[in-house]
Amino acid sequence: MTIQLGTWTSLTQDATRRLADDFARHLKPGDVLLLEGQIGAGKSTFARALIQSRLGRAEDVPSPTFTIVQTYPDGAGDIWHCDLYRLTSPEEAWELGLDDAFENAICLIEWPDRLGQDCPAKALTLTFSAGDSTHSVVACGSHDWAQRLEAFNG
Repeated sequence: MTIQLGTWTSLTQDATRRLADDFARHLKPGDVLLLEGQIGAGKSTFARALIQSRLGRAEDVPSPTFTIVQTYPDGAGDIWHCDLYRLTSPEEAWELGLDDAFENAICLIEWPDRLGQDCPAKALTLTFSAGDSTHSVVACGSHDWAQRLEAFNG
């Protein structure tokens, strides 16, 4: 069962980066974050900051809009950053090897609606929205995620 687990409001770009840093410290291989929201809501800013924090360096993190998947080796396993916007069917996602990545990598999935009914049940959904000068994020997931989110400083 999916429940609302947290809300972060009035986020500036710096606050979004700090939230991503909190997530980066608590993720492990097999974790899937579904990043939802309109263009400009902060999904890519969050993903870029999370990847850089996780890697511990100012890594160049381009948007995977055209490549669809960018992978980054991490000491605990790979990080997959996916932008599924250009996919036309859920089957195309599986051709990318996402089923294996969902089990063995940390996955950040932008435009997860392209997965249709095939979104992993264990995923945490982060819904980003943009206001005039700030952004907000709402987290929804299982009770397992509820315990993990309690450790966050965000």
